[in-house]
Amino acid sequence: MVNYERINTLKPEGIESKKAYLIGGGIASLAAAEYLIRDGHMKGENITILEQANILGGSMDGSRNAEDGYLARGGREMEEHYECMWDLFSEVSSLEESGRTVLDEFKELNDNDPNYSNCRAIANRGEKLDFSTLGLEKHHVDQLTKLFLVKEADLGAITVEQFFDASFLETDFWLYWRSMFAFENWHSLVEMKRYMHRFMHLMPGMSKMEGLVFTKFNQYDSMILPLIKKLEAQKVRFDLNTQVTDLDIDITGDKKTVKGIHLIRNGEKEEFIKTTESDLVFFTNGSMTENSTLGDMNTAPELNRSEGGCWSLWKKIAEKDSAFGKPEVFCSDIDKTKWESYTITAKGPKMRALVEKFAEREIAPHKTVTGGIITVKDSNWLLSVTVNRQPQFTNQPDDVIVMWAYALFPDNEGDFIKKKMSDCTGKELLQELLYHLGIDEKDMHEYIDTSIVLPCMMPYITSQFMPRVKGDRPEVVPAGSTNLAFLGQFAEIKDDCVFTVEYSVRSAIMAVYTLLKLEKNPPEIYASQYDVRVVANATKAMYSGRPLPAESIIKKLLSNTTLEGLI
Repeated sequence: MVNYERINTLKPEGIESKKAYLIGGGIASLAAAEYLIRDGHMKGENITILEQANILGGSMDGSRNAEDGYLARGGREMEEHYECMWDLFSEVSSLEESGRTVLDEFKELNDNDPNYSNCRAIANRGEKLDFSTLGLEKHHVDQLTKLFLVKEADLGAITVEQFFDASFLETDFWLYWRSMFAFENWHSLVEMKRYMHRFMHLMPGMSKMEGLVFTKFNQYDSMILPLIKKLEAQKVRFDLNTQVTDLDIDITGDKKTVKGIHLIRNGEKEEFIKTTESDLVFFTNGSMTENSTLGDMNTAPELNRSEGGCWSLWKKIAEKDSAFGKPEVFCSDIDKTKWESYTITAKGPKMRALVEKFAEREIAPHKTVTGGIITVKDSNWLLSVTVNRQPQFTNQPDDVIVMWAYALFPDNEGDFIKKKMSDCTGKELLQELLYHLGIDEKDMHEYIDTSIVLPCMMPYITSQFMPRVKGDRPEVVPAGSTNLAFLGQFAEIKDDCVFTVEYSVRSAIMAVYTLLKLEKNPPEIYASQYDVRVVANATKAMYSGRPLPAESIIKKLLSNTTLEGLI
């Protein structure tokens, strides 16, 4: 948000009588509730969040304890240009430090402990690989340049593997990219292009994971909980165990108005909420973690192929008007959208020493450990593991560390455990990881006996990356909508990147400002692709120290000018 936009908004006419209903209790709805109060001047008591689960936070979770094993289905890689997210947390109070905000403590933590990785990739059972370059040849750079320059509208539903040649998909660049962002070869090329534009400024530090910032604890405790506490203080209503099953939408001409909300409480009690054109309805359409299932040390998680509640609701809504998107584009091929993660709770010195060996750091309170994921390049599962700042949980004992691992190919047979990853118990998942970290089978019991592993299968975790075209995702506020907005990863936001907290928060700000007709614009997307310095540095990173095309000529032209140091 440019400073000119940092205004105190005027109170919208009639805001006192408006009510807001937010379907889904993830970060997008929580952010929308905050902005309804902060800039929309709505009373918190007039805002209701309807969530089918028994806890808020959506995909940004972190739960359980050391005795039963901690659980986090995923993690978030963030950076300093998440303009919407930082705007949100600049006014959310820290739960640890009186008088400070979540942003205050977050920035101080990462300024004092900047992130970088000492070990980005391994192979051959623990051999650390050279990650000093991106491993691109000139023809690979040419392909990336072509993708950078082509118009998004001209790409259609092309996939990554349809655009790049086979050798590109074997480069270190693609290894780092796919493991960092969870891209598959069959995912949308448009989404990859958006990532290239949006995060170009991070390319020089991509192999070392420099420029990323991480929370002190897991993201539920560090981000979701402080936001919930603020909304609770404002008397926002949280209706948990409440599933919305349909919306009554009056469509007359080009005007679309939600007239009622059908819901079921606690799986049995059906209710109906009548709404008017004056009321506001926000819907987080689609979910990455819908129908997640858990296993344990002795049980593999089952793959739930049934249609989840939010997907079912989106389908019903989409049948009413084409402006509401096409959910089947994203949720109809689970075998292309699923993968599995697992959380390891390890007690004692053995696992701690093993982690410190690869991290090349001593595990100290609230300090960077691995600096991001370590990817096993020769893993049949394409396995990655990370250890974030410890402790990860506020109730975590000093002698316990929490690790998180995931793999992109859950249907492949393991290298040590000769089973599909999806068929493995928590114990077997840990054995496969230990094998790749160089631990012999006879010594694995020393780690297994002091660890708890909780596997999690997520059928829709990369559904937002499926190839799509214009119209497959609804606009945040569809044309003609008087009181309905879409939030989250499956709403269309020009130029921004899905699978980020930033995208969800941006959708919330856009929805609130648009429906309330506020005289304020959301923070601008950081346009790194238009900064010649960023483009130059990214190009140098892709060439890995080799001379750039026409470098000598350009240097000569810029000699003795203010742009002399550009190349």
